[in-house]
Amino acid sequence: MQTRRESRPFAVTHRGILAVAVPMTLAYLSTPLLGFADMTVIGRLGDPALLGGVALGAIVFDFIFATFNFLRAGTTGFTAQALGAGDRREIAAIVLRALVLAAVAGLAAILLQVPILAAARAGLGGSPEVQAALADYFTVRILSTPFALVNYVLLGWLVGLGRSGVALLLQTVLNGLNILFTVWFVLGLGHGVVGAAWGTTLGEAATAVIGLAIAARVLSRERLPRRAAIFDRHALWRMVAVNRDIMIRSFVLLFAFSFFSARGAAMGDVVLGANAILMNFFLIGGYFLDGFAAAAEQYAGRAVGAHYRPAFDRSVRLTVLWGFLLAVPATLVFLLAGPALIDFMTTSPAVRETARTYLVWAALTPVAGVLAFQMDGVFIGATWSRDMRNMMLVSLVLFLAVWAVAEPLLGTHGLWLALLVFLSARGVSLAWRCRVRAAETFA
Repeated sequence: MQTRRESRPFAVTHRGILAVAVPMTLAYLSTPLLGFADMTVIGRLGDPALLGGVALGAIVFDFIFATFNFLRAGTTGFTAQALGAGDRREIAAIVLRALVLAAVAGLAAILLQVPILAAARAGLGGSPEVQAALADYFTVRILSTPFALVNYVLLGWLVGLGRSGVALLLQTVLNGLNILFTVWFVLGLGHGVVGAAWGTTLGEAATAVIGLAIAARVLSRERLPRRAAIFDRHALWRMVAVNRDIMIRSFVLLFAFSFFSARGAAMGDVVLGANAILMNFFLIGGYFLDGFAAAAEQYAGRAVGAHYRPAFDRSVRLTVLWGFLLAVPATLVFLLAGPALIDFMTTSPAVRETARTYLVWAALTPVAGVLAFQMDGVFIGATWSRDMRNMMLVSLVLFLAVWAVAEPLLGTHGLWLALLVFLSARGVSLAWRCRVRAAETFA
């Protein structure tokens, strides 16, 4: 026990933070560009129902992938801690454990696709035209699930190792292929929402093959752990415990976003389409800031593994500072460029006008959510999953309370107000818990 608690000091600098954050920012920025491309390609068809169907389809897969988000988040935290502790064999065991789980989970999702789609259609609502588009999109894209989960594992492992350049390469390949295939299938071959789903599926599959080849090359330089170490009961149980809490946290987060979309759907296809476009602004802002959240994951997890409090504290300060320095310019860019982006993403006059009405709310999401993004990174790296779960539940209660009062008074403006309160509450509550958990962990 004493050996495990010996400190392994290391430095945390602005340069080191940027070395992880900048490549990951570029990598994450390419992810919402995929959603941007899907919305733009489908939006060019001029049918709000197709736009709504793709938007609801994206929510369904957000739920599916949120269920297994631990395959990325948990892999990052455990890998960073093993790196901090200097345990090279455990680093290999972690990625192999997670890949097995990813394959099993992906196949299970395909086998359960009929009840999943039925539940999604019942829960999300929308017009008959929107629901038909949702079914077409879902039936094809569900085939991408095993590949997407493998990509989650590989991305989390690379971030945990601090190999953000390789992670950038994989994400660029993934989203570049997705966009190219989607444009080709939809605009080139005229396959509509089915073409958008096939574009994503083929992109995920090709990237998984490339990523596995990279991982095999990295692992070839290490002594691989034995099967007993990979399936060690204590290690598996710890992973399950952390993953359970991350899963609940992710479900709550996606419930809040799907509730937001469902309320938009209840206000009509035009509001649903406008909110879907504006949520891409939120996603772009979030991914723009998530590069520094990734740096927080890597450095905070490494500090916990090394049992070195100064590195932990400095990693929190620097990543939060950089996050806020980027959040304000992101908001200004959305306010200035938002109308042009809206016009580019859809040709529907009604959707354009409605999206402009609520643009200011979407533009404020980077400022409202930056602390939550950074604290998520810290807690993922430290594997403080129980606190992430609990603070998410508290924030959801506050979100629903504000919505219940604000929407009847302000309509869609009230719905957006509740979303901003939800984002802010997550950041403030996690920052409060961070002090307490750090004191316990490094005691």
